[in-house]
Amino acid sequence: MRWLLLLALLVAAPLRAGGADGWTAAWSSAQMVPVNDQVVPAEWLEDATVREVVRVGLAGPRVRLRLSNVHGTTPLTVDAATIARSADNRTSRIEAASLAAVRFGSRAGTVIPAGAEIWSDPVEFAVTAGTDLTISLHLPQVPMPPTGHPGSRATTYFVHGDQTASAELAAAETAPRWLAIAGIEVFAPEARAVVVFGDSITDGFGVQPDTNLRWTDHLAERLRADPAYAQVAVLNAGIGGNRLLLDGLGPNALARFERDVLSPPGVTHLIVLEGVNDLGVLTRDGPATPEQHAALVAQATEALRQIVLRARTRGIKVIGGTILPFATSTTYHPPAETEADRQTINAWIRAPGNFDAVIDFDARMRDPANLARLNPTLDSGDGLHPSLDGYRVMAEAVPLELLY
Repeated sequence: MRWLLLLALLVAAPLRAGGADGWTAAWSSAQMVPVNDQVVPAEWLEDATVREVVRVGLAGPRVRLRLSNVHGTTPLTVDAATIARSADNRTSRIEAASLAAVRFGSRAGTVIPAGAEIWSDPVEFAVTAGTDLTISLHLPQVPMPPTGHPGSRATTYFVHGDQTASAELAAAETAPRWLAIAGIEVFAPEARAVVVFGDSITDGFGVQPDTNLRWTDHLAERLRADPAYAQVAVLNAGIGGNRLLLDGLGPNALARFERDVLSPPGVTHLIVLEGVNDLGVLTRDGPATPEQHAALVAQATEALRQIVLRARTRGIKVIGGTILPFATSTTYHPPAETEADRQTINAWIRAPGNFDAVIDFDARMRDPANLARLNPTLDSGDGLHPSLDGYRVMAEAVPLELLY
């Protein structure tokens, strides 16, 4: 009876994976090298204060930053950093009374080696779930190349000189890009985090800056509204154009898995929604042979299997998201063979045992009159990405009990 009671308690209790030191990831972003129109002008980054706004998903009495130079080829110097509450989420203004210095080994600045990430010292700074925080960094030299997340859907402010303590950055240049900040962690021993691993659909294609209307934002709001999940953060690890197998805009899913999923502390669950770009690119520029189609399906399902295997070894529950329909995509124009590949991969995702659970986004988002395309009422207009209403529906399709 004692063993049966213990088993019942283990089954009923939510997963806990927080580190022994009590820190849990409250916000993160997937790091990459900006290219083409994503690149911030170099002159903005010389002797520059970079002010960035993020929304954290946990409550706690102190925070620490994770800064990244993981794609840099030279050391990155940060000689001053501050944290504050954002005054309104849409400007560079901060709540001046909340301003706190961020230190590194008790020093005001730090040098991050090429290819590395670092944590700041803990900062006594109380936050609540849903707080918008402003991070200000002074960079004396231009990062080579900059590491960051171009799909921030949040405005970043650039001015010259060390203005990390300024209440507002006058005449700042602006761009929707995050640079150098990779994570914010909160001291919250009873909290945990869910990583959502995906592509532009998760990254929030079509969401306007500073609105926080990605499907992961809606999911985070649902969790905050439920007392049973109020201390569960949603970490968006989406990269626009991301693929399971090949690099594109950012490293492929398997190459970044360790950093984006296994590295943040306190992760108990992983939602995987990847594969549409692998399918689309195969035939974007011309037809593929039956052998190429078969190889892609085999390699994509093996990549998903590897993701599940690696997450399970860390005690992380892995939830598979079925790939959304995209037959009317204006980017990919997929043939019938690609739709057949999508159905085969989705069947693998749904098959018992391959994932610990499944969120059937395909079933929720497809057109009942044509199962190969998005429901027109949830389509952004390009046949690939959901509309803002579509993102809300995606979040509503997640059974919260899967995250317990």
